[in-house]
Amino acid sequence: MSAPLPPRVFDSPAQLGAELAREIADGIAEAAGSGRRYVLGCPGGRSPKPVYEALAELTAERGLDLRHVVIAMMDEYVLPDPDAPGGFHDIDHGAHNSCHRFVAEEIVAPLNAAAGPTRGIPVDAVWFPDPADPSAYERRLAEAGGIDLFILACGASDGHIAFNPPGTDRHSTSRIVELADTTRVDNMGTFPDFASLDEVPRHGVTVGVHTIVANSRRAVMTVHGAHKREAVRRLATARGYDPSWPATLVIECADAALYVDRASMALEDAA
Repeated sequence: MSAPLPPRVFDSPAQLGAELAREIADGIAEAAGSGRRYVLGCPGGRSPKPVYEALAELTAERGLDLRHVVIAMMDEYVLPDPDAPGGFHDIDHGAHNSCHRFVAEEIVAPLNAAAGPTRGIPVDAVWFPDPADPSAYERRLAEAGGIDLFILACGASDGHIAFNPPGTDRHSTSRIVELADTTRVDNMGTFPDFASLDEVPRHGVTVGVHTIVANSRRAVMTVHGAHKREAVRRLATARGYDPSWPATLVIECADAALYVDRASMALEDAA
C-alpha cells in the first residue's frame, strides 16, 4: 500500500492553473534546450482549463517555441458503425462535445497564437487513440518514451478518469468502452449544449488505467470546485488503486501530485 497523496491547496482554480502551467512551461523550455520532444498528456473538460489558459499566457511572456511539443489526448466519443474497422467511428470532430474540437479550440489555438507564426504545435503532433485500433496508442506512447507530464482530472460523481468507468481493471489499456450513466450525467455539465441525457453518446475510445500509470513520468491530478469535495476526499485518502473510483490511479503514477482549490476541500479541512 502507498501513503496517501497530501493535497496541495490553492486559493483559486486560477492560482492552481498558474502553478502547474509554470512547471509545464519549464519542462517545455528544458526539452527544447536538450533537443528532445515534450509530450504533454491532456484531458478535455472544465478541470484543466485554468492550466491551459495560464500556459498560453506564459508561452507569450517567455516567447516559448512549441514546435517540439506533442499533445497526447485521452479519449473521444464514438458511435457504433458496423462498416468501420473495429465497429465504431469518432463523432463529428466539429461537434460541440468532440474532444478533437476541444483540443483544437481550447488548447492548440491559444497556445499557437501565443507562440507566434511557425512556432506552434504541429498539426500531426496532436494524438488520440484511434477507435479502429486502440491498442496502437499504447505502442505510440511507449515509442515516444512516455508522457513528460500528464494533467489528470476526475469525474465528480463517480471518479471516472478519461472514459474509464467505475469497476475498471487496473491493467486496462486503450480500448472502446460503454460509458457509465454517471459519467454521461457529468458530461452534461462539461458540455452544456447537451439538451438531455439521451443526446450524450454511450461509447467512447479511451486510454486505460495502465496506459496512464505506465506512461506518465509525472502526473498531476487537478480538482477544483465545491462539487468536487467527494472527489478530493476519495483521492486524498486512497492508498492504492480503487476500481470503484478510477481516478485513484494517480497514487500509483510516478512523481504524482494532487492539486486542489480551497472550495473543493471539506469545510472543516478548508478552515
